[in-house]
Amino acid sequence: MTAPVAGDPAPAINLPTDTGDLANLSDMQGKKVVVYFYPKDDTPGCTKEAIGFTEALEDFAAAGATVWGVSKDTVAKHAKFRAKYELGIPLLSDEDGDVCERYGTWVEKNMYGKTYMGIERATFLIDESGKIAQVWRKVKVPGHVDAVLDAVKSL
Repeated sequence: MTAPVAGDPAPAINLPTDTGDLANLSDMQGKKVVVYFYPKDDTPGCTKEAIGFTEALEDFAAAGATVWGVSKDTVAKHAKFRAKYELGIPLLSDEDGDVCERYGTWVEKNMYGKTYMGIERATFLIDESGKIAQVWRKVKVPGHVDAVLDAVKSL
């Protein structure tokens, strides 16, 4: 399966969140949605990214956008992570990896010469019509939230 690119319809998302709700992309028609994929709860880069999106939540809301974080961690692990850092964004649990696969973020990674499968840090901006407006792959955390917010504002 090829990863979606700007202009493609966004693949379906229907996942449980850390709050016990279901996050369903089809319920978001007419709204902008930022979906960011991250490797693992409570790791340094993922924590910085989640805190960054939380700190900018009001700005995203003012620009008409909802922000969702997605990883393969369990709902319970997400709830602990969210509580520990007082995160304001719903964290979606993709335990079976289906959504990660459809967004092309489940990839082969390499660390210290060892190859393994994991989630590539990536962000997708979905417009009001359900199409992907912009994609960021291999995200570096510093400055990323600001770049995404600028893109949301320019939509």
